[in-house]
Amino acid sequence: MPRLIRDRFTWLTYAQLGLWGFFLYGFGPVVPLLRDEQGTSAAVAGLHSTGIAVGALAGGALFAPVARRLGRGPAIWLGLAGVAAGVTALGLLRPLPATLAAVAVIATFGMMVVSGVSVVLTARHGTAAPAALTEANAACAGMGILAPLTIGLTVDAGLGWRPLMAVEVGLITLVALAALTFRVRVPQRAPAVAAAGTPVPVAASTRVPAVPASGVSEAAVSAPSVSASAVPASAVPASAVPASGVPASGVTAAGSAGRLPRAYWIAWALMSVTGSIEVCLSLWTADVLRTHAGLSAGGASAAVAAIVCGMFAGRIAGGRAALRWPPVPLLLGALTVSLAGFALFWVSTVGWLAVTGLVVLGLGNALHYPLAISIALAVAGPAADKAAGWSAYSMGVGFGIAPVALGWVADGFGPHPAFLLLPAFIAVAVLLTVRLGRALRPAALPA
Repeated sequence: MPRLIRDRFTWLTYAQLGLWGFFLYGFGPVVPLLRDEQGTSAAVAGLHSTGIAVGALAGGALFAPVARRLGRGPAIWLGLAGVAAGVTALGLLRPLPATLAAVAVIATFGMMVVSGVSVVLTARHGTAAPAALTEANAACAGMGILAPLTIGLTVDAGLGWRPLMAVEVGLITLVALAALTFRVRVPQRAPAVAAAGTPVPVAASTRVPAVPASGVSEAAVSAPSVSASAVPASAVPASAVPASGVPASGVTAAGSAGRLPRAYWIAWALMSVTGSIEVCLSLWTADVLRTHAGLSAGGASAAVAAIVCGMFAGRIAGGRAALRWPPVPLLLGALTVSLAGFALFWVSTVGWLAVTGLVVLGLGNALHYPLAISIALAVAGPAADKAAGWSAYSMGVGFGIAPVALGWVADGFGPHPAFLLLPAFIAVAVLLTVRLGRALRPAALPA
């Protein structure tokens, strides 16, 4: 079983992703409040999600060239500096065009943080990368718990939601100062590959197939009954080799840097669909809690933290589960839990029961993105930076289309009926996960 070593560098990347999570999970409850403040419809308020999508596309396009020019570590810090500048503008500006622009700026730099953290953790931890990415996203969710609670307190105190933006800037500053004080640096480049011809062991527990130069997945991984195999280091991508010399997620051969394999694009589509689920919940759950479960505006905003609490717990447990079981069955189990939690939330007309459903829903949602991105980066071979950038486009699609569609339906039928779009997203995600499992399935090794 792979072992996850949490050094100071790992803890720093967890904190960096957590800073993004504080904004992302806090902004969802802000949208209904912004709608009330600006006097817009649900569909127009949903354009803030489109702003996030536009920013995600820009951030995905920027990450790879910025990482090549400055290094991955500086790219992450640049992303956090841009987030700080964007949330400052969001807290100070009130017109709709200005808040849309501010959100787009925040998402642009936030996606650079997400892409950078995903790539450096994959390069650092090798076969334990799925566990590291799950824990990093647990930190993201853990920080996200605080944001809706903070909004609920400030709204009930009559201060509105804007103090949250000042808290975000303060947290980014504290993490930067801590990194300087303790001299913790994020590696600027991928670890160097060992000398050509040196055997590199491949973990037997991997389920991610090798990616040949054609970009099509083939059976080139160890079967569960085989203890280890070796490939020349020249065939292993630099981005997949951590300091231990074990390829990330068991990738045993390099793919073409110019092409990404079919399995990557299935995982890409899966991230888009599951991202749609998460962003719709983040933006419109508070509305359903107000109109269907009878909670106050402040209480509904704070109750959104229930989803993030479930995600935090699910990712803490999921980090250990990812070390023991392959990602596709875990994804199918997580989607099943999400569907059960949604059903409980949707049918509940009592506040505490609806919140319980949100916790269960968060438990299922916890593993969607970490497992999908770990598979996507593992099969990308030497194109890890490019793959991380393209993954931001998947989130851009989900963030840009789904919430606006849900808002449009909510304007016509109400937010509660509109939420029936979510089980449809879950069903599509199940189909994609099954297809991904087939694409990753290794053929039997020759005797």
